Amino acid sequence: MTHTTSPAAAGTTGITPMQRRVLLGGSVGQFIEFYDFALYGISAVVLSQIFFPGDNQATALLALFATYGVAFFIRPVGGLFFGALGDRIGRRNVLVATLLTIGAATTAIGLLPGYDSIGILATVLLVLLRLLQGFSAGGESVGAPSFVFEHAPVNRRGMFVNVTLAATALPSVFAATLFLVLSASMSDESFVAWGWRILFLLALPLAFIGLIIRAKTEESPVFKEIVEEKSAVAEQSTPVRDAFRNNWVKMIQVVIIMGLTAMGFYFLSGYFVSYVETVGGLSRNQSLLLNGLAMLAYTILLPVFGAVSDKVGRKPMMIAGTLALAVLAVPAFMLVTSGSMGLALVGQLIFVVAITIYGGGCYTFFVEVFEPKTRFTSAAFSYNVGYAVLGGTAPFVGTALVDATDVAFSPAFYVIGIALLVLLFLIFGRVPETRGFHAHDHDETTGAAHA
Repeated sequence: MTHTTSPAAAGTTGITPMQRRVLLGGSVGQFIEFYDFALYGISAVVLSQIFFPGDNQATALLALFATYGVAFFIRPVGGLFFGALGDRIGRRNVLVATLLTIGAATTAIGLLPGYDSIGILATVLLVLLRLLQGFSAGGESVGAPSFVFEHAPVNRRGMFVNVTLAATALPSVFAATLFLVLSASMSDESFVAWGWRILFLLALPLAFIGLIIRAKTEESPVFKEIVEEKSAVAEQSTPVRDAFRNNWVKMIQVVIIMGLTAMGFYFLSGYFVSYVETVGGLSRNQSLLLNGLAMLAYTILLPVFGAVSDKVGRKPMMIAGTLALAVLAVPAFMLVTSGSMGLALVGQLIFVVAITIYGGGCYTFFVEVFEPKTRFTSAAFSYNVGYAVLGGTAPFVGTALVDATDVAFSPAFYVIGIALLVLLFLIFGRVPETRGFHAHDHDETTGAAHA
């Protein structure tokens, strides 16, 4: 069937007002969703005292990070649920539901009584709310990049998608700053008693702000064309079945490729605050300040390397990123735990450079590699499996390695091992270069991209 080529599909060099609104709406929504998600890691030490009390701080942190990981293992289920909805009823509609869901769940955590008040029920309810957060994030994490990707000019897809994904790092900066201001402006007793709750209660008003911004966007032109095609041939939509039947090889590739970036991102955003505090010996406020600066660097560098991938391709960026991680992990982790603020910052920045080089390629690849009709379902499930296996477990693995070996930089060897395995997969696993895929349309039956 012949389609009307949209401005985005035609690869126009200019950026339309709608494309700007979509980029803003996707980025703001990601910011809000992952502000809610980031709070858990940033508040880890405080939350462990309230919901996992005990004499051994390391044991309490391990228990908390196990719960941290639970939210990631529900994300593939959320990805399938919201992905199938997005491929049936549209990307924009799903992004409304994901924002409302996580806003409500995060606000509820802020209202939850502690272990001292209701015992084990407090821990159980925390886990359930964390599951709801993960279920929602499973849809939002892929829905927003897919939505932005399908509106973006072809020659700027890498930059557009990576601007949107960079907005998942800004929440850590924002949340860490709020945490720092609140914890510095009140006594430790007051902050542990009620101050931390303010951060979680902000979730609901932020969600409504995101909904207002997203209300000004339109459904993606790619999805509109899919709807027209289905109407013309009276086709029944079966995105889950079609995703697993037609895309299983690509889905495995995305699981492996996105697993590495998930591990890197959640070491940085979910682990380094408590790591620098408990292993590096710096104060909570110093740890938060350093991590906020590192996340700010991530936010700036990711779109830069995304734009580079628009010029050189996605695969060269991923290969360069794995090599950088393998070479720089040990010095980065040694500096992070040096006990010096300056050296700890340098260590985190070195790590940021490596993971943003890799992210510059992989964050566009995982959307770009799939055909439009099953893009949301295929990408959401495989992306979130990768994040569950290596992202959600990263803080737990890091804490356990240090605890078991008494070697402060032992998590670096885990990073090196995974990076080298992914490098071998990129070279020998028939991973395609996707830059320019689906520049106009994609023939799902033949798998041929039409230039």
